[in-house]
Amino acid sequence: MNTPLISVTTPVGQAIERVKHVLFRPFDLTRWFVIGFGAWLAGLGQRGGGYNYRFNSGRGAHMDLQAGVERARDYVAGNLHWLVPLAAVLVVFLFGLWVLFTWLSSRGQFMFLHQVALNRAEVAIPWTRFARQANSLFGFRLLLGLAQLAVTLPILFLGAIRAYHVILDSDWKAGDLLAFISIGFGVILISLVFGIVSKLTGDFVVPVMFLRGKTCLAGWAELGPLLAAHVGPFILYFLFQFVLAIAIVLVVLLAVLVTCCLAACLLILPYVGTVTLLPVLVFLRAYSLHFFAQFGADFDVFAIAAPTPLTPPPLAAPPPGGPPPISDGVAGI
Repeated sequence: MNTPLISVTTPVGQAIERVKHVLFRPFDLTRWFVIGFGAWLAGLGQRGGGYNYRFNSGRGAHMDLQAGVERARDYVAGNLHWLVPLAAVLVVFLFGLWVLFTWLSSRGQFMFLHQVALNRAEVAIPWTRFARQANSLFGFRLLLGLAQLAVTLPILFLGAIRAYHVILDSDWKAGDLLAFISIGFGVILISLVFGIVSKLTGDFVVPVMFLRGKTCLAGWAELGPLLAAHVGPFILYFLFQFVLAIAIVLVVLLAVLVTCCLAACLLILPYVGTVTLLPVLVFLRAYSLHFFAQFGADFDVFAIAAPTPLTPPPLAAPPPGGPPPISDGVAGI
């Protein structure tokens, strides 16, 4: 059996052509908003912003931090009667929001894949057709997220307890610094592992489910041997994704500068920002699909959208007495 030659650069040109085909041939703004809805739904709850904090430096900053921690401790101790119920309600609300977003984005994953692979600006059809697969994906992602929380939260909790005592005691030791570095490294490593599993699921397991109608676990069962047999290409895929991310960030920053920050104003708007970034999102989705298609026709989602050549039926000999009357095309409908 010949091993296929897998490239991480060839899919770039193919993905660019797919972007042109889906979004610009012809250009239709309504079509953009329909496909943009699928892309927005697929990424729901997966993109967020950061916050900038300003710290003073020196010993004065440490004294302010220590005083702030003590004030916070006294305030919490004196208001437990309403802070605990409020915190419980907030946790339940945020958990419910996360579950809802995970379910919607799981449906959106198949909707956006359907739109890019088949070049169809459709919402209702993929929403209904892939409901079973999307629910299976939702269950897997939910369990994956809970597992990550179960591993990460105890580490963060122990780190917070240690930081609390260090701040109050004003006694920093080399062991404390080493502990915080270890905690940070551990959290980053855990996030990296779960992030790789999540990306493999979205980039490759979802297409397998799309093609076969399988559940998420069955899709992983099919992807697993492929990963084991082609470790090198998949590692190169992840490394090249990093290169693509840098290039995309530079292009977006250039667009922001050229448009005098108008692009930035559009990008921060929910849904509108997704439509603005739609060429980038279609490119990334198409890139992973074209990369996956190199492993064989069984993994090519574009093959099901390829038009089948139509063979004209043979011409029948006219019956005696002349050709039949021309039908108006209505009676047989």
